[in-house]
Amino acid sequence: MRKVELLTKGENQDIQKSIISSLKELIEYKNLEPGDKLPSERMLSEKFGVSRSSVRETIQKLEFFGILKSKPQSGTFIADIGRIAMSGMMDDILRLETPDFKSLVETRILLELKTVRLAALRRTEEDLNNIKEALEAYKAKVHNTGKAVEEDLLFHLAIAKASKNSSMNTFMLIISPEIITNFEKYHVCDANQSFLSIQEHEDIYLAIKNQDPQLAKEKMKVHFNILYQYCYNTKI
Repeated sequence: MRKVELLTKGENQDIQKSIISSLKELIEYKNLEPGDKLPSERMLSEKFGVSRSSVRETIQKLEFFGILKSKPQSGTFIADIGRIAMSGMMDDILRLETPDFKSLVETRILLELKTVRLAALRRTEEDLNNIKEALEAYKAKVHNTGKAVEEDLLFHLAIAKASKNSSMNTFMLIISPEIITNFEKYHVCDANQSFLSIQEHEDIYLAIKNQDPQLAKEKMKVHFNILYQYCYNTKI
């Protein structure tokens, strides 16, 4: 039976950086141009001495940044962004650091103060129902267990979706797993705060329902005050 290798998050990131560096060297050595096709995952796996799953994850990461583009049944191609820009972007990606909790908090607050305004302006009845369902799930979980970190984030993700801004929605989806992990790790919200947040969630929902973007933003600020104070000991 083949042994399954389990990697830590740090080890996986190191492998991805190694693959990105090797891909950059390969592209430069072969003088590959925008639109050129890369070798298959199997060939890259063998060439770089890593697993195919690691190659696949790295390719997906570079697709997210717009450097590569995969086409079903055809393979992976270099995006049409120019060699100089591509090389610079790959260098920047190699220098990226894993965001700390404070960085995640800042990003989340900046995103949500925008998405909640857009949600109030653009929400449909279907969006409103989804937000309401997430709110009710949050309330039920808090009353049952005193904590509802995942349900809280699902409420906020429903708002992001209602904003009709796919980029902001994508960023929320990307940072949400790390936020959940850190909330539980640092015990950010206790049971009392979770109960207080029920009213805050309801205020946000009503502002979106009434299509009042300014009020929605103000209510979201109130909701984030505790979180911001936890990280910075200051109000927003």
